[in-house]
Amino acid sequence: MEFILGIAFVGLVAFIAIDRPIVFMEFKDGELTKQKGKIPSGFLYDCQEIGKKWPFTGKIKVYRNSFNPGKLVLSKNIDKKVQQRIRNVFPEKSFKL
Repeated sequence: MEFILGIAFVGLVAFIAIDRPIVFMEFKDGELTKQKGKIPSGFLYDCQEIGKKWPFTGKIKVYRNSFNPGKLVLSKNIDKKVQQRIRNVFPEKSFKL
């Protein structure tokens, strides 16, 4: 019985610890190199335009849970001014449950 509880606990920790964003974009020098998930076309276009005007390298992720339907996470190596521009074009209503 203890063995089963131990396996269940390890499985739960692994399930929580896995990084599973619903949207993932990776930019290198302002160019989109990777994208995963259903990205709203306006947000994708705006991010690419920001990358052309202010080239940056980094990752953009969007997470969803019951408390926060669209949480935008930007990597630390993106400049603060560029991060704010991306936050300004982020369509929160597109990720509502």
